[in-house]
Amino acid sequence: MNFHSRIACCLCAVVFALPLAGSQATALDDLKKLEITCFVPSYLPNGFKLKKVEITYDDLGSDENGQSYKMPLYGIEWVDGKRTFSIDSAAEGIGDRNIMEEEDTEETELKTPLGPMYLIYRPKGKEGPKIEILTNWVEDEQKKADEAKSSTFHGELGRFHGFRGEGIPLEEFQKIVESLHPVKNSASGKSKETGGGPEVKLHPKIFNMIDCWISDSESPVVTEINLDAVDKNGNEFNDDDLKVDGEWTRCPTPESKDGFMRYRVLESKGSHYKVEYQGNGGGSLTTSSIIEFDIQKRNIQRDGKPATIRVLRVSSYSEKK
Repeated sequence: MNFHSRIACCLCAVVFALPLAGSQATALDDLKKLEITCFVPSYLPNGFKLKKVEITYDDLGSDENGQSYKMPLYGIEWVDGKRTFSIDSAAEGIGDRNIMEEEDTEETELKTPLGPMYLIYRPKGKEGPKIEILTNWVEDEQKKADEAKSSTFHGELGRFHGFRGEGIPLEEFQKIVESLHPVKNSASGKSKETGGGPEVKLHPKIFNMIDCWISDSESPVVTEINLDAVDKNGNEFNDDDLKVDGEWTRCPTPESKDGFMRYRVLESKGSHYKVEYQGNGGGSLTTSSIIEFDIQKRNIQRDGKPATIRVLRVSSYSEKK
């Protein structure tokens, strides 16, 4: 069953517009021109590419004073063969969008920057790629404010947002939705290439392992890091204290609450990145280095069985004076 046919009572919801003309970067820039909030992920699995951006305007008619209202909506889709991630939007009159009548489905709830996200997926089971993952509608903050002050809709800017994945595991889908942020908050109009995603999302402690401590003399110390292990080892790479500060991603040091580890992306092309990393142990001295690396896949033996892992491999290191 096509998922659009499962949207119940949707009076003015999902985007069915023609794609905007122009390049991918131009299309994403057009979303920044809208008054509504449009979400994009800062993480996408390796290989994903932007396929289309859609903008449509629904005519809501006129109010009693003769003022007409048009409602902007947006949709975005990224693809990698049969794998997809897409975003739809709606404004009012919606029902559940992820009603599945098949028996081979399960449901769960994820904690995301947009709040709790209820979703249904198939086939059953937490492991392995899913044929389809559908979230229910999620309100943005403006939509909540609109509903709090008025029950009559006249072109307010709050929206519902729905997210869909195909051919990807739940773990990857969760990483994508956890990285969602308003497109207007992107550092620049151009999307940084990160294996298909707009930005690279890494824990600053990774670069702390590459850089040597001030009392030592030789860097880089670690030149290859298993990113799959970093994602799963939450005790050592705790995301709770991560903060985005402008173009920097930072976290405190374990030695001192006043210290920090932080990095910012300087350049990116495909799977190659150049970042500036800074470390401060809690005193007045901040060290800085420029690190270039590639994100690649490697085949290894784990517990005697073949496994494919995603690694960060350092290609260049220099201390920034």
